Amino acid sequence: MRIATSQLYNRPASLMTQLSAEADRIQTQIATGKRIQTASDDPAAFLRLQGMKQQTADDGAWSANIGTAQGLLAQTDTTLDSVESQLQRALELATQAANGTLSDANRDAIAEELNAIRDALFGLSNTRDVRGQPLFGGATGDVAYVQAADGTISFAGTGEPSAIPIGEGTSIQGTVTGTRAFASGSSDMFAVLASFTAALEAGGDVKAAADAAMTGLNGALESVNLARASAGARAARLDLDAGRLVDAGEARESARTALEDTDITTAVTQLQKTLTILQATQASFTKLTSLSLFDYLR
Repeated sequence: MRIATSQLYNRPASLMTQLSAEADRIQTQIATGKRIQTASDDPAAFLRLQGMKQQTADDGAWSANIGTAQGLLAQTDTTLDSVESQLQRALELATQAANGTLSDANRDAIAEELNAIRDALFGLSNTRDVRGQPLFGGATGDVAYVQAADGTISFAGTGEPSAIPIGEGTSIQGTVTGTRAFASGSSDMFAVLASFTAALEAGGDVKAAADAAMTGLNGALESVNLARASAGARAARLDLDAGRLVDAGEARESARTALEDTDITTAVTQLQKTLTILQATQASFTKLTSLSLFDYLR
């Protein structure tokens, strides 16, 4: 039997190269804490991890959008609360006017305060959101409400607020339009206040005008309350969606850890085993190469 000299070296040299590479790989796993460095380490797990990373990125985008929508709804509720306070004060003034005989000074004082309330409501209706857009403006328009030369205030927007995507195929509106929040027709808060103020400024018996104002203001308050309830319901839904994303993220992180992270105890044991075999192979190779071919064949 003829034994090629190359065989004496190639086989153990190849084994030592493999063992050295394996030791390096395990040491890298221990140092980085990651079991999988490249796709070749575990192709199936690598593909799953790539999918998890994409899902994490997607959920991050949904979470950011949810945060934006929550901020808009919180701002909507706060602003509507201020509107409600102004309307309640106007209702108190209308009740006061309907329940007694007013002097000219009383009428002038109430009219002046109502004008201030109307101005405040006009400012609130044109509140801008955190993005710089009209909070109650609908889909388009630089402002939600405009005031004509004769003092008439009207809605300037069009359509519904743009929906914010919060999940695959799911979106939500972060606010409401002014026409929904502040009523329209006989309950248009701007028209109601303008009509009542005009009656006060005209003088005479204003009981009928006060009664009409009370009806209109109650209608406007009802619209504001409905708008706040709608915003509150959407905010509660967003809280659930945000919680769902957190739960999904925690579950995904647990799965990722099981796939990707290094089990240090197991890795150290494998490293020690690999190094022991490598050292034994190196020792054997050194002894082998110190023999002459004659000694080897003998």
